[in-house]
Amino acid sequence: MKTAQLHYQSSGWKNESSSLGFSEENAQLVLVFGSGEIISQDEVFNYLKSRFPNADIVSSSTSGEILNDQVYDDTAVATAIQFEKSTTRSIAINISKDVNSFETGSALMQSLLEDNLVAVLVISEGSFINGSELVNGLNAENKMGIPVTGGLAGDAARFFKTYVGLNEPASEGNIVAIGFYGNSLSVGHSSFGGWDEFGKERIISKSDKNILYEIDGRNALELYKEYLGPYVDELPGSALLFPLCMRTDDSGKNLVRTILNIDEEKQAMIFAGNMPEGSKVRLMKANFEKIIDGSSVAAKKTFEKTGTQSPDLAILISCVGRKLILQERTSEEVVAAKNIFGLNTSVTGFYSYGELSPFNPNSNCELHNQTMTITTFLET
Repeated sequence: MKTAQLHYQSSGWKNESSSLGFSEENAQLVLVFGSGEIISQDEVFNYLKSRFPNADIVSSSTSGEILNDQVYDDTAVATAIQFEKSTTRSIAINISKDVNSFETGSALMQSLLEDNLVAVLVISEGSFINGSELVNGLNAENKMGIPVTGGLAGDAARFFKTYVGLNEPASEGNIVAIGFYGNSLSVGHSSFGGWDEFGKERIISKSDKNILYEIDGRNALELYKEYLGPYVDELPGSALLFPLCMRTDDSGKNLVRTILNIDEEKQAMIFAGNMPEGSKVRLMKANFEKIIDGSSVAAKKTFEKTGTQSPDLAILISCVGRKLILQERTSEEVVAAKNIFGLNTSVTGFYSYGELSPFNPNSNCELHNQTMTITTFLET
């Protein structure tokens, strides 16, 4: 497996790195992460298509793009991948706000299933998709236990509109799924947070999928505002600083949920994923050192699937909430992961509105918020 990485800034494209023997004509896949304003331009897509004429070009808008051990804003990062023994296939579905997210996930997975499928990477629009339902649809068709990872596109901290593209300039409403095929490809995955929980555990008493109305019989928005204190005037953006930890049973498996928006008229909170009634929730707050260290933990856990050899490529998808917390220290969590993988691993990725990954090898995919989620690829 060989890679080449390019970086688009105000002055245009710059070659960053290239594996020995990499062939632009033989690249099968190009991943492009960048600002929506850049990746939606015809000239940006046309340039990449001319450089890598036989590759599927998959693009996503971000809340910050990752290249090697740095984090950038308002740029674009392209990683071209040339497999030696493996193949890929990419499909896209364009959806509207009224779409059934479960059925979309089901259709994507059905389209990719083959005997030699070893992994699926999903890059989804992040503005109005119900991430939990999308994941449920993917899992419903995943009888083979294929690892499914990925993330929801970002839009800086604006939460206005996101862009995703497959073999055309990125646009709104697209979900792309990439299938990876071949027994020579080892794929690792992990997701880890690092936030602190505080306050008493409470029970969701009224909700409708990803819309939360009541906790412990009290108005959820009113209760949440009590905890926010001076941050209440900065909603919904300040909600990224205080996510909720949720568990739906007594298995000890905790999911983190971030508020995407609030509805003052209905006194409700809208989350990135489902908030089932009866689930137990606690508030969370940032712990800088634990968040940064969480990236190292996530990187180490990817080796559980691939062994001790460093991967050829690592895709880091971290939550925009972590970036808003870490601010000028954001690159530290990327450096922490890069240090685990070493110099020979190409690193790319982006800051997202939601992360997709199983908790552990051989388990179902889950929607996460406020985590560092890492997918690694090693071809042998």
